[in-house]
Formats: sequence, structure tokens, C-alpha cells
Amino acid sequence: MKKIIALFIVYIGLISGVMAKDIRFVQVTDLKYSNINDNGTLAEFVKEINNQEGINFVVFAGNNIDAPSAKNLEGFINEAKKLKKPFYVLIGDKDVNKHKNLSKQQYASYLRKRLWNYRKTDLNYTFEREGIVFMVVDGSRDIIPSSVGYYKEDVLDWVKTRLDKQSKKNVIILQHYSLTSPDGREVTFRPEKYLEILSSHNNVKAVISGSKYQNSEQDINGINHISTAPFPTYRVVDIVDCDTEKPTIWAEIREFKK
Repeated sequence: MKKIIALFIVYIGLISGVMAKDIRFVQVTDLKYSNINDNGTLAEFVKEINNQEGINFVVFAGNNIDAPSAKNLEGFINEAKKLKKPFYVLIGDKDVNKHKNLSKQQYASYLRKRLWNYRKTDLNYTFEREGIVFMVVDGSRDIIPSSVGYYKEDVLDWVKTRLDKQSKKNVIILQHYSLTSPDGREVTFRPEKYLEILSSHNNVKAVISGSKYQNSEQDINGINHISTAPFPTYRVVDIVDCDTEKPTIWAEIREFKK
């Protein structure tokens, strides 16, 4: 009898070891929350996400507030904290402006004070779920903010160093600015070096970003570049078989209707 029980335990252990690891998360960009005229839109969106099953976390992919102000940021965070899931915040061109008393460092400092998962992070950071490393990469400017992304040399060095260290794990990059556009519009200033770094690391599976223009998916050197159009569009991203060499990524487009 003891032998049967032992074999059963081993069998369960083997089964659990090969069970697929999956992730589902929501990505939304350009919410442009305003403490003056939001009219409950963000609150209703939060309710919609809370009513969906299986969501592991939410990514607010930049342009989260309508104009750079402490009141807008505070109102946005207050509503976002009503989510029943963890969430991550990226910075876009609408979020910060050093001349309007909300620099990138001030923005990040506020997040660190209000959100437990930001207490030890900077503008560029990583987190891990089900064996996948998510890298948040900042391409915004707080002096003369622009809708065109700008990934500085030190940011690209950080990306390369992190990818080198995580060479044995699958990586998905989250950022506000797309690196490419299907119709050739400039969305990032001189993205060639960034794309070269990505293509030299076969552990990068996707770059998921916002877009000022349209929803798109492009395969560039084996990496899936997924861009999401501004709110009320959002995506539900499913990553199936996270810990395999080639996880499957589905990025469903949804439309929020208040």
C-alpha cells in the first residue's frame, strides 16, 4: 500500500512538473485620465476588468493622464488601485513635463510611495511571472515631450545587460512607444540600434507597446511587435506554455463601451 501511495505521489509530481504555465494580462494605453472631466470612465473600465476571470495583472501602457499634473496622477492612481489585480504603469508623452512640475523622476517617486510593487523600482525595471521576465522600458522625454519615442544610450545599455543576464528565460518587453509602424510613420527616433539589440537575443519573444495610430502585429526578426491603439481599445494578452522555448502569444483586441 505504501508503495502504491509513493508511486501516486511521484506520478502527481511528474504531471504537475509538465503542466503548462499560462498568463493572461490586460494592456491599455492612452486612457488620458483627467480629474476634471473623467466622468467615471476609468472607474467603469476598472469594474469591467475586475469582472473578467483569469486576469493576472494589468499594464497601463502610458499617456495615463490627460495632462501632467499631480492631481491627475493622484486621481488616476486612486481609481487604478480599485483593481483586484496587480498593475504596472508606464510613462508616455502626456504623463510628464519637467516645466509643469511633473518630471519623470517625480512621477516615478509618486508611484513608489503609493504602490507596493514600485518600492524598489526605477523608470526601467523587470518583474517575473510564470518564468517569463517582463521588462518595462522607458522611451519618454520630460523636456519637450514628444509623441515620438526616444530610447537613450544608457537605456539601451540597460536593455542589453538585462537581456544578457536573462538569456535562459523568455522575455517580453513592455513600453509605451512602438519601434515600428506598418505604414512607415516615425514612432521612435532612430530605432535601428534597439532593434539590433533585440534581434541578437533569441530569448525576446515579443515587444508590446502603445500606438498613436492603429492596432498592429508585425514579425521582425522572429520577434512579435504588438501595438495597441488608444483607449477605448484595449488588449487581453494570453501567453500559453510560458516556460517553453516557443510560447504562444495571443493578443485579443477588445473595445470598452461605457
